[in-house]
Amino acid sequence: MSRILVIDDDPTVTSVLKRGLAYEGFTVDTAGTGAQGLAIARDHVPDLVILDVMLPGLDGFEVLERLRSADAEFPVMMLTARDGPADQVRGLDGGADDYVVKPFTLDVLVARVRALLRRREQDAPEVLRFTDLSLDTGTRRACRITRDIELTATEYEVLRQFLLHPRRVLPKHFLMDRVWGYDMKGSSNVLEVYVKQLRQKLEANGEPRLIHTFRGAGYVLREE
Repeated sequence: MSRILVIDDDPTVTSVLKRGLAYEGFTVDTAGTGAQGLAIARDHVPDLVILDVMLPGLDGFEVLERLRSADAEFPVMMLTARDGPADQVRGLDGGADDYVVKPFTLDVLVARVRALLRRREQDAPEVLRFTDLSLDTGTRRACRITRDIELTATEYEVLRQFLLHPRRVLPKHFLMDRVWGYDMKGSSNVLEVYVKQLRQKLEANGEPRLIHTFRGAGYVLREE
């Protein structure tokens, strides 16, 4: 039975989530502040955290940073009314595995929770390669020829999808579904930000471009 920790200062939200997730068979802990949530996560390590951004005291971004600095490996789902692309990029770059905007549908949120837990269970270390690019799924580090490339959590997930499907045109909705577990409708510019960041890192020493835009269709990993 997976343990879920919900950190949100809205008692209505925590009540709905606790009732709905418990009905689906999860054990649910709740916290109304970031500090309380960190204490619970330390004493009763969760399998997944659902985290609001706008919290009294420590906000959700600070809580996320502290969780990741403590090497917490469990998935974190941001659940917030802040729907701007900059906020989404900040959360995902900070180590969040999903970013859900309020108001939400309980059934969809539960499906995302299950998807994150499945992804965690299915991940197995291996090295993915394409031409002179490699990605170690155990250390989450990329290498171009002999140059190590540090990646954020979301950059890693996007690059992994390209390496799992080389030379195949990947539509934006496919990448968003595989990386974030759902179709981020209206937020494809967030994906564009990550593709741009990946290109800059992969081509930092003047290496040939590997991630190409297929106009009107998506992106493809192929030789120049």
